Amino acid sequence: MNLTITGHHIEVTPAIRDYVTSKLDKINRHFDQVIDIKVILTVEKLKQKAEVSVHMRGNDVFVQSEDADMYAAIDSLVDKLDRQILKHKEKNGAHHSDVKHQAVEE
Repeated sequence: MNLTITGHHIEVTPAIRDYVTSKLDKINRHFDQVIDIKVILTVEKLKQKAEVSVHMRGNDVFVQSEDADMYAAIDSLVDKLDRQILKHKEKNGAHHSDVKHQAVEE
């Protein structure tokens, strides 16, 4: 898994980098077919914005979150991303199980 963290109008400190990495490890445990993750952290006046683009086999997922605090924005982002990845995983799992059942019935 390739992880790229960039910042717009914010310096990505080692503390923020470690925080994002530890949060995204949870995603990798749920779904191990992740190829590439790109995280963009942005500060716009009073808004702290976090965006992530996840490239995985068969699909790309994009999620963004805004909050007054960067760490809260990252937490919200990871929660949204986790829900989308689990939804993608269930969708693919249901498809593969349907194909197996059809082959057995025939």
